[in-house]
Amino acid sequence: MQALWTPGPERVRAARVTAFTDWLRRERGLAFSDYESLWAWSTRDLESFWRALWDYYGVVAAQPPQRMLAQARMPGAVWCPGARLNLADQIFRHATDARPALVFRNESGARVELGWQQLRAQVAAVANALRALGVAPGDRVVAYLPNVPQTVVAFLAVASVGAIWSVCSPDMGPVAVLDRFRQIEPKVLIACDGYRYGGKTYDRRAVVAELRAALPTLAHTVCVPVLEVEATLPQALPWSQLLDAGGTLVTEPVAFDHPLWVVYSSGTTGMPKAIVHGHGGIVLATLKDGGLHCDLGPGDRFHWYSSTGWIMWNFQVGGLLLGATICLYDGNPGWPDFGTLWRFVAEEGITFFGAGAAFYANCLKAGLAPGRSFDLSALRALGSTGSPLAPEAYRWIYEQVKRDVWLTSISGGTDIAGLFVGGLPTLPVYEGEIQCRALAAKVEAWDESGRPVLDEVGELVCAAPLPSMPLYFWNDADGARYRDSYFDMFPGVWRHGEWIRLVPRPE
Repeated sequence: MQALWTPGPERVRAARVTAFTDWLRRERGLAFSDYESLWAWSTRDLESFWRALWDYYGVVAAQPPQRMLAQARMPGAVWCPGARLNLADQIFRHATDARPALVFRNESGARVELGWQQLRAQVAAVANALRALGVAPGDRVVAYLPNVPQTVVAFLAVASVGAIWSVCSPDMGPVAVLDRFRQIEPKVLIACDGYRYGGKTYDRRAVVAELRAALPTLAHTVCVPVLEVEATLPQALPWSQLLDAGGTLVTEPVAFDHPLWVVYSSGTTGMPKAIVHGHGGIVLATLKDGGLHCDLGPGDRFHWYSSTGWIMWNFQVGGLLLGATICLYDGNPGWPDFGTLWRFVAEEGITFFGAGAAFYANCLKAGLAPGRSFDLSALRALGSTGSPLAPEAYRWIYEQVKRDVWLTSISGGTDIAGLFVGGLPTLPVYEGEIQCRALAAKVEAWDESGRPVLDEVGELVCAAPLPSMPLYFWNDADGARYRDSYFDMFPGVWRHGEWIRLVPRPE
């Protein structure tokens, strides 16, 4: 099969994974002839790989780890014992950058830009206000918010304090939200008055009242105005009052496996699983998946279209860990037409644009030719996830979007907040295929008897632990639900519940 796209020599030289392999050769004396050999080493010597990644990115930590992987069992791997860090510290190491940290636009044409120092100041104020409200490490702070700058600020403030974050999108009804938030007994709710979507406004104050009445552990509610500048909720603190707290940013150094957030499974087969990830695991996974596999770093303008209810919102915010400018869009991607996000990409000079595979399919069906309609000269990468990207969508991208663009289809998901398989800017792109297995992800295709197969469809398994695998499920004290979810078929090996075919492909 002929490749749809092949990186030129300059693209390969400029790739961040190339810089990483050069560093490994200089600093560790390790040389790799191709990506497959690099991947093999990363899955064979987990301790050395993750130590190299930690050192290469200079992870900011109040206390370094005694070792990277003390116990490699699954479930229950022990990562980075002794380490103390905070995700916010890793982000705000970039606060001296003159480029913006965040750019936001919505359907109404509103635009907000926050510099790194502005973002840090707002996070500091909200963190200090939360502490004054009695929020301490381990407390849960939940949000019912759309994809607006305040949501990013609130998340980083909660992380700074060492509290545990969880968010639901305001297009979700009270039953679905309560199925999630009730499980974790939150102390504070940060909620909006409503949201806009598809040219319509949706007042959510009645839903917020319902949530508050059904969450007896709430001590405080904060109102973020989205529909109305002066919007209020009864007996709730205005967001502006939190910003008025001011002060400098103080972060709480926490253990590597201290909970960062709770995310949820879809709940289609019962109560949603409340999946807990830790500070350290998310830092390392984002540096690897965002930095090496998505090639993100300072100077990039990164947009992945998402609601706050999808793990890709978390991944979008993770761009800050790499020093990228994150570009948020709140609204319907198909309103008033499917050119909306392409227009956003062109006008904001976005370098990496990601969306669900369904978005690209809809653009194809709508007969769009974004490459002819918009100036996409800054765009160097397109990302796709959520479902398989159809072969005709691959062709459409290279025919109607941009001939010289790197298309990276990725798959991993909510469970690991990272990648099992994904892209690499130094490899060719083939129609209908994901480029590679992610570094340190020992992904294999297994038949029903547990034997690895090649060029055949098999169960997607991961035969080695990853630091962003769930710490545990909330209210699953004996770990039975966790084990049943991933380790029921092959004890000690993660079974993801999806099919995969590993295609031999010369590099």
